[in-house]
Amino acid sequence: MPSPKTEPVHLTDEERAVLKSWARGRSLEAWRARRARIILELDGGATIGRVAELVGCSRTTVGKWRARFAADRIDGLEDAPRSGRPRAVSDEQVQALVDRTLHSKPANGDRAWSTRSAAQAAGMSQSTVSRVWRAFGLKPQAIDSWKLSTDPDFVDKVRDVVGLYMNPPENALVLAVDEKTQMSSPGFCGESESCF
Repeated sequence: MPSPKTEPVHLTDEERAVLKSWARGRSLEAWRARRARIILELDGGATIGRVAELVGCSRTTVGKWRARFAADRIDGLEDAPRSGRPRAVSDEQVQALVDRTLHSKPANGDRAWSTRSAAQAAGMSQSTVSRVWRAFGLKPQAIDSWKLSTDPDFVDKVRDVVGLYMNPPENALVLAVDEKTQMSSPGFCGESESCF
């Protein structure tokens, strides 16, 4: 169905220059470049249907931005405030939480922050702390470091194992056995495991 005849958009030279810079800008958001292209195409006399085809969006979208531009000019192309509850946590609070998580330990002597202890220290809810940690990929409870054994014979055992690999005895068979955390006793063999 052909587009109904609409009045063309008439841009001033200043508006055209701003919209052209938005449309070709590499560092701007994609939504801003798309809206600028819509208005520039309409300024060139293209119909709503043709602009939708050229820009790759719906006719409704073109009509929306045409109406917003007609009412408020370039300011109309910005995002309108969204409904809903305003943010309760500022960027500064988020930054402070991330810094505290990465660079300090809880005052209660725990090894790492929990959502509960971090929430209490930051004065925010546990769910907010959890959302921030997920957004930044923080997992303070995960162990990222090597734990050295407290076994007094550890060094001698390591030397023995490394010695077997570096200089194995003639006709020797070296088996490596690692403990499994799901086993309740060292002598247990499951159905899928072979016991010697």
